[in-house]
Amino acid sequence: MSRPTWLVTGGAGFIGCNFVRHVLATTDLRLVVLDKLTYAGSLESLDGVVDGERCAFVRGDIADRTLVDQLLEAWQPEAVVNFAAESHVDRSIDGPRAFVHTNLVGTFELLDAARLYWQRLAGEARQRFRVLHVSTDEVYGTLGEKGTFSEETPYAPNSPYAATKAGADHLARAYVHTYGLPVVVTNCSNNYGPYQFPEKLVPLMLLNALEGRPLPVYGDGLNVRDWLYVEDHCTGIVTALTRGRIGEKYNIGGGNERTNLQVVGALCDAVEARVPAASNPSLRAAGRTSYRELITHVADRPGHDRRYAIDAGKIRAELGWEPAHSFEAGLERTVGWYLEHRAWCEAVQAGRYQRERLGQIN
Repeated sequence: MSRPTWLVTGGAGFIGCNFVRHVLATTDLRLVVLDKLTYAGSLESLDGVVDGERCAFVRGDIADRTLVDQLLEAWQPEAVVNFAAESHVDRSIDGPRAFVHTNLVGTFELLDAARLYWQRLAGEARQRFRVLHVSTDEVYGTLGEKGTFSEETPYAPNSPYAATKAGADHLARAYVHTYGLPVVVTNCSNNYGPYQFPEKLVPLMLLNALEGRPLPVYGDGLNVRDWLYVEDHCTGIVTALTRGRIGEKYNIGGGNERTNLQVVGALCDAVEARVPAASNPSLRAAGRTSYRELITHVADRPGHDRRYAIDAGKIRAELGWEPAHSFEAGLERTVGWYLEHRAWCEAVQAGRYQRERLGQIN
């Protein structure tokens, strides 16, 4: 008897590869990973797990309908988990077209292919099948000093990235209500942890600090985000997929609101604990005696949302999910991972990204 199979799209990206590793370590499932391998997706992130038996890898685009149809028919998955997305707000400002292609058109093709595949299933196979679409809290827009995003918060996306993810969420909802496709949607807060491409705040600041480079903080640095350790996000996704109600959406947040300045300061302290400034030649060469001295305020991102905060009460109350890591514990694990995996950092950046500033309107 063959193993139950899940198709994981975007499984070579940051959250996707952590999800693949988590599922392989905690279940007997077989996974098929579909990934386009854009700049932020890398086979290095799946090193040691792709074996062709429990984890197969296929390079391709979720917007390639023929390929998606073929994969569904060949592997007969019980679930499709969609991580595939262009996800960096700054890059969506520079070039929104790729975001429309993957996040909106790609999600449509995936949902429609899943619909036709599901309609051909019968009996228990049809009853078991699920699609989980992974989304973001950025679809909700921005908050003032008080309040949180709930599943009932109206959508008000403010960046091209957020707008394409919002459109994808609406398509997922429509496919439930129009066709009956068994879809669950999750909206997460800011993730951090291993295998995150160094354009994002935590790895960017961490690697810059180690090299004595400036730590560029947008605007006044008081923009607030709710931080979620990626492993906790993965457990939340599995919970929503296996226990969530069809047609529902679940917010997944860590309950760790921090300003960007607080995050960067905490990172500096965590790096100091592992690599003291006094022993770092790169810091001395930069004429600095502490990592915090590298913090540099730069022009703000256009349309920068001020505050996000997630109310994860629904998934806690209905499904029993809880994050297992505090912000401090997750950050300590993250810093340790990057220090031990500098070769990965160099490999994924090579020829792709030099940690330059993105998302400026000239």
